[in-house]
Amino acid sequence: MVRRIAIGTMLLAATFMVTATADDAAGGEEKFSAKCPISGQAAKEGQNAEYKEGKVYFCCKNCKAAFAKDSKKHAVKSNAQLVATGQYVQKKCPFSGGPLKSEATKIGGVGVKFCCNNCKGKAEKVDGDDQLALAFSEKAFKKAFEKKKDDEG
Repeated sequence: MVRRIAIGTMLLAATFMVTATADDAAGGEEKFSAKCPISGQAAKEGQNAEYKEGKVYFCCKNCKAAFAKDSKKHAVKSNAQLVATGQYVQKKCPFSGGPLKSEATKIGGVGVKFCCNNCKGKAEKVDGDDQLALAFSEKAFKKAFEKKKDDEG
């Protein structure tokens, strides 16, 4: 029962993340696909706000306004969205700031790596919003993630 709840919570958290998906190989063109970090609804490219040298996408002007009113309240999901959309890349462990060594763990639909199995285990002991907060809090984000450079694939 606990496992089902944990899986359900992780799936719910994943719906709040943003993903960019590629069209079939014939087109090779990327198609915008995102979830609003405020409501969880499908986001629109035209509904966005500047955030940490990137953009956060929303479903409507009301969510965009809610973000503008209190961006700190929505920082965790917005930070995760920056990574999920490829605007930021992971360079270090979000807990220690150390070099990455572990296999990636999916957190809110985003693959996150750690410096060791202790850090990875810490992240895997919680789920849902608590797990997102561990990996994408302001403190963790500053330690681990950097703005993607144009020459990075």
